Amino acid sequence: MTLMIHPVSGIPEITQGIDLGTLIGDACSSSEFGLTNGDVLVVTQKIVSKAEGAMVEIDQNDPLSHKPIVEREAVRILRRRGDLIITETKHGFVCANAGIDLSNVARGQAALLPEDSDRSARRIVERIRHNYGVSVGVIISDTFGRPWRRGVTDVAIGCAGVAAVVDLRGTEDALGRELMVTEVCVADELAAAADLVCGKAEGIPVALVRGVDSQWLRESSIQDEVVRSPSEDLFR
Repeated sequence: MTLMIHPVSGIPEITQGIDLGTLIGDACSSSEFGLTNGDVLVVTQKIVSKAEGAMVEIDQNDPLSHKPIVEREAVRILRRRGDLIITETKHGFVCANAGIDLSNVARGQAALLPEDSDRSARRIVERIRHNYGVSVGVIISDTFGRPWRRGVTDVAIGCAGVAAVVDLRGTEDALGRELMVTEVCVADELAAAADLVCGKAEGIPVALVRGVDSQWLRESSIQDEVVRSPSEDLFR
């Protein structure tokens, strides 16, 4: 399998109420690579939050003014160290500061996580199918740290039309041994790969991935397939 990942340029500053599906579809259709069946669009959380109005006012002169909002958005505080708070959100995500982000937003504002990123992805999929007659997958991505590892990477916090997890249990490895536990979070892998062409400061909030295995193109959900229930979690 060969993947091609294209940054989607021409996306303007997003305001509340804008139709992301039409905006992204138009930008892809007018690009040199276009939009075809089986493409997967990776859309950064920030523009989804802006379009859906998941923004709050903060004191731009107080670098800690968003901390009360973190407490409000978290359902559980896991750890504190200095100004850092590791939380569990109502979505089941374990992340810093309940996913509240101050980067790439206007001073005096903070972006919250979308209410339901799977639903946000479905809306974009449906709009593109309606406007262009093309079936695509959509992944909503966000930047998370990882326990016991330095650095951040993008992960999927919502998806539609593309598998979140590909279950390889029961198949064989290259030496003919049966795989017993292997489940691959391809949505996270695609989100991380797409971030390589979007970057953190380039102002490119969407990437198009072409060449995804057709067997991955199905209905899916981060909530149903990726978020681990407490009963399966060795650390809670």
